Amino acid sequence: MSKRLHSIFLLRLFNDCFAVGFLFIAIYFYQHRIWTVGSVAYSFGVGTKMSLLLAGPAVGIVLLQALPLRRALNAAFLMAQVQITIAWPFIPVNPIGYLSRAFEFSRQFLYKWTVNWRFLDEKTFLSREFAIALITANLGFLALFIATRWLQPSRRSIPEFVSTLWKAPPLLLQQQTSLRVTPSFVMTSILGSMTVGLLCARTLHYQFYSYIAWSTPFLLWRSGLHPFAIYAVWAFQEWAWNVYPSTDTSSMVVVGCLLFQILGLWWGTRNDVMDPSSPIEKEDQHHQHVQ
Repeated sequence: MSKRLHSIFLLRLFNDCFAVGFLFIAIYFYQHRIWTVGSVAYSFGVGTKMSLLLAGPAVGIVLLQALPLRRALNAAFLMAQVQITIAWPFIPVNPIGYLSRAFEFSRQFLYKWTVNWRFLDEKTFLSREFAIALITANLGFLALFIATRWLQPSRRSIPEFVSTLWKAPPLLLQQQTSLRVTPSFVMTSILGSMTVGLLCARTLHYQFYSYIAWSTPFLLWRSGLHPFAIYAVWAFQEWAWNVYPSTDTSSMVVVGCLLFQILGLWWGTRNDVMDPSSPIEKEDQHHQHVQ
């Protein structure tokens, strides 16, 4: 077993352990098309650690393609209700204090604890330009995956997909799109979104390995790499996260492995238009063959 995971889950028991548990519970129920339970689980995960917001873009894309717009919005409202329920004991006493600390977007990060950007100097790490560059990179990767991978079930471009939010597509097309939201697509999209966010995070502390460690085997497998390359990347990543304190070399390996997984995932899923076993795909192939 990983020494770092043993430290995170047993010796220190960070709240990230419970958050990642809720994430995979949500993925499981989404894969089984139990959307309400999956949405509740995901929202509980966000309430445990706001890091799960990094998976939010993919969760939204999955729900909007798997469900009619009204049901997708109901799922979003349900997530908001869970957050209100969690916050209710605290909001009447100190609402500003609770909201500012529960969702601390203005947090100042300490260079001495960074695991991923140690190879940069402290001035660059703390600079506003670096923060903007990371946000830009995050948005760029998300746009790339949305445009070329995550909208594949709908077979639409981003503008066409946005237009369906105002004008619902015909029922048959909606059903066809929903059937293409397969278990593999759900897991690939959500873990991919999470990993993109971690790659572009301002800083990663050691407990963030709880998200990465469980995602890496699946993402590397989806990349279609040779098993030797998969084991090599996994071994380098495991080594880097067990270096304490982090060094220039270990932090470069951390960032390099995450980048490798994202690029590998994008390349490995280039032909995943839909699940070939889907009844809709078989029907489409039959019509094409007849024509």
